[in-house]
Amino acid sequence: MAKNEGKVIAQNRKANHDYFIEETYEAGLVLQGTEIKSIRKGQVNLKDSFATIRNGEVYLNNMHISPYEQGNRYNHEPTRARKLLLHRKQIDQLIGETKQAGYSLVPLKVYIKNGFAKILIGLGKGKKKYDKREDLKQKQAKRDMDRAIKDRS
Repeated sequence: MAKNEGKVIAQNRKANHDYFIEETYEAGLVLQGTEIKSIRKGQVNLKDSFATIRNGEVYLNNMHISPYEQGNRYNHEPTRARKLLLHRKQIDQLIGETKQAGYSLVPLKVYIKNGFAKILIGLGKGKKKYDKREDLKQKQAKRDMDRAIKDRS
């Protein structure tokens, strides 16, 4: 199975608008209680979430997983920091790359692969306002060309 195949639960579409994604990594999530049930129902929000490296471990912050309705006392805190499972070599590489100015770890999508919840995180460099405008111009030009080709045929 390819790196990002599986049932996609949630995507962070704003990440490609705000960052130049240079590299992607697939990581497992350390979940507790009823979090996996909420993820399977699609009650996940990646907006404003980010990954940090603390004590040689990668944590995902501000990812909102809604509490499970039938979870009663076994429910979880919706925006707690969740540990990501990566190989030591990958973590060491990420530590070196995030030390550089302007680089950050951005979650791109959450999906289920072989029954396990996985997250695709990207190493991204922040875009400036003029970069975002340039991207919008290119997208609009591509849409116009596609529309012209479609009208012609």
